[in-house]
Amino acid sequence: MPEMETVDLETDLSLFKYDDLEQLPPAYRDLEEDERTERIEAAREELGDDVVVLGHNYQRREIVEHADFIGDSYQLSKRAAEADADYVVFCGVTFMAESADIITDDDQTVVLPSMEASCPMAGMAEALQVDAAWTELNEAAPDADIVPITYMNSYADLKAFCAEQGGLVCTSSNAHDAFEYAFERGDKVLFLPDKHLGENTAHRLGMADATAEWDPWDPEAADATEVADADIILWDGYCQVHERFTEGHVEAFRAEHPDGNVIVHPECRREVVEAADVAGSTSTICETVENADPGETWAIGTEIHLTNHLQRWHPEVEVLPLCGDACMDCNAMRQVDPNYLTWVLEELADGTERNVVEVDPREKELAALALERMLEV
Repeated sequence: MPEMETVDLETDLSLFKYDDLEQLPPAYRDLEEDERTERIEAAREELGDDVVVLGHNYQRREIVEHADFIGDSYQLSKRAAEADADYVVFCGVTFMAESADIITDDDQTVVLPSMEASCPMAGMAEALQVDAAWTELNEAAPDADIVPITYMNSYADLKAFCAEQGGLVCTSSNAHDAFEYAFERGDKVLFLPDKHLGENTAHRLGMADATAEWDPWDPEAADATEVADADIILWDGYCQVHERFTEGHVEAFRAEHPDGNVIVHPECRREVVEAADVAGSTSTICETVENADPGETWAIGTEIHLTNHLQRWHPEVEVLPLCGDACMDCNAMRQVDPNYLTWVLEELADGTERNVVEVDPREKELAALALERMLEV
């Protein structure tokens, strides 16, 4: 598997889910913040209740300050479904916009400010790869029922695949429930695309020794029969942001802040989660800081923009990035530049839809089924 740090998301179009990338018009490329803010507010006033703007926790300040709702991916999709707005402008990445399209009404249109905002981890589990692996693993274990589970951070076609094969979707908060659901209905779990969330979930269920890893880039590196013998098969994918955190970062923080606390996302490596005081979703991270006592110190092991937001929102708590200056933002989220938001909103105000995300009807139906199964647990 290639090292994600070597990938330039601004030039490597092979990582993008959609081919019809529209470049930002030249007139929008050099807007100053004051002018941009004024134009966004004017477009929003003209659109009124016809538009709702969603801002993921990992977006920069200049985005979230214009959002009607801020949160994690599935939380925001539900907000979109509850809204009466004709247009849902999702300031996130492609799989999030797809999820919003899946669960919103047919008369609602989902817009992604920049189609270049394509999550690298979601791109690590492409449909052709998964189909090939599924065939090989089932041939290696013909008498076993393998149930696929995909993390919410995946494309709609993978969610649809899981539904077709009796599986479901999960979030970082309910992955353990999804595993239990799967084991009630089958013998083995294929979890994708995030191996770290899968390993942390297996550990939570007391099944840390029952896992094996499948490398989709080099399937010949591991014996399919040996991998299929495991109860939990982990797809070799990861988040480039969360994999950067190390146990050494936790140790360094504790040395400097002996009374401090560490909270990390479960997409982090197993040893980082073990070293932390708390591990949880972005919502859990936000709630933990919100409920902290004044004067407490919390190191945050997740995308740097969320840490920055928590610093602004809770000045009574000392909120620090776990890896200091080495903490990074999400390359994909970075593609949703505030100038793109200005552009798509002004185009909507003028009656033109840009960067519409629309899931294939069959995929949409099946992906919705995978989400419904998640809600069952």
